[in-house]
Amino acid sequence: MKFTQFLKTKGAIAAIFMGIFYAVAMLGIFLPGYSSIPGNVDKLPIAIINDDAGEYGAMIAEQLQEQLPFKEIETNLTSKQALNDLEHNELALVVHIPATFSEDMEKGETASSIDFTINEAGATTVSSTMNAVVKEINNQLRAQFSQQTAQGVLMNFNVPEEQAAELANMIETTYVGNIITINEIPDGMNQNMLPMFLTMAGYTGAMIGAMQLVAAFKESRGKASKTRLFSYVQLTALLVAVVSSLAGTGIAYFINEPSGGLFLSIVGQQILIYMVCFNFTAVLIFLVGEGGMILNLPILLFQTLANGATIPRDMMYLPYEWISHISPMYYSVQAYYASLFGSISPSPYIWSMVAVGAVAILINISIVAFIHKPMQVEDKVSDTEMKKINNGTEATV
Repeated sequence: MKFTQFLKTKGAIAAIFMGIFYAVAMLGIFLPGYSSIPGNVDKLPIAIINDDAGEYGAMIAEQLQEQLPFKEIETNLTSKQALNDLEHNELALVVHIPATFSEDMEKGETASSIDFTINEAGATTVSSTMNAVVKEINNQLRAQFSQQTAQGVLMNFNVPEEQAAELANMIETTYVGNIITINEIPDGMNQNMLPMFLTMAGYTGAMIGAMQLVAAFKESRGKASKTRLFSYVQLTALLVAVVSSLAGTGIAYFINEPSGGLFLSIVGQQILIYMVCFNFTAVLIFLVGEGGMILNLPILLFQTLANGATIPRDMMYLPYEWISHISPMYYSVQAYYASLFGSISPSPYIWSMVAVGAVAILINISIVAFIHKPMQVEDKVSDTEMKKINNGTEATV
């Protein structure tokens, strides 16, 4: 066989096709998706809460609205409402100017503080970007207020040495920006990415399991009814979900050491995400066979960007945002952020995941019922029964 002949074999053609297809798919999905960082940072919503009735508070609030690079700035919320929205990742940053800000600035006796609150239990891009933005704001405000205070010192240049030292200290401590972090995540990228890694483990295992179990379903046609075989497929998937979830959660506890009280909830969510993703990815395989796996991989790649672990919905380009609404990965990642690191209930995300799984299994049932042609079930006689028949035949001869 010549090399050119070998290149014409099905295996070689498939390898060439898959190599080109996935190179184009991965780069064509990842590069445009990640180009939204930092380009779409201005789409992140923030809130500025000014409780100060004095001159300084109004001036700072106005300056921040003009200078901050965000298109959506809420100013009509109470501090409680804003912090609640921040907990649910509906806001990326809450700036709070306290009621005593102007009074403190005018007295110059104690440092006045503006609170900048950031939620770490969310997309990594948000917390890192907000930290950088807040540091820049604080540097500008510190320089501004130090300059104003210095002007006041110069007006009283001929002052005793002790008083001059006090005035110099006033320049340094006139303004203090207080960065508050809620729902802090333990140090280590493995901690921050744990929601995504747990979800990816369940999704990829379920996708491969769907390919194998649907193949077993098709191979077993004629040996049992479609209904029975479909139920066997689901029961086997559930068995795999339980075993793999226990194994995966065990590794997560060995390395990341999350709270022991979360063990059952993590195992439960892993089982759920496996079953949801199993039926989600099985749709294309039930529909078009092995070719469905080729399509499932680009869908997986899309969801690695659309799951909200790195980029929040507010920053996503439209195709990725649309996919996030039907993506089981998105709801799983958000549920894990809420349960592992947050202080809100993961229930809304869990129920959204259940809804995606319910729709997927209904579609699979419909495909099996209406597209897969019925086959007559073989009525095979067991070896034991055949021996009895043969023995009975021999006895009558």
